[in-house]
Amino acid sequence: MPVFEDKQEELEHYETMMGVPRGRLAVTMDMVTDWPGKTVMDVQMVMKSLADAKELIQSVMEELKAKS
Repeated sequence: MPVFEDKQEELEHYETMMGVPRGRLAVTMDMVTDWPGKTVMDVQMVMKSLADAKELIQSVMEELKAKS
């Protein structure tokens, strides 16, 4: 799971502060909303960010399912 390696520090920080599901969602929100202030991003970079965000959201859904 490359996103967990690429974003390890951010995930650890937010998961510690907010718990696993909320922390992962916070990182996901950062990934999909940090584009406007940056120069035009390459399509491959955008697609990778979206794929990583999808992976994090799926992990949150699995986490919540396991707790219910």
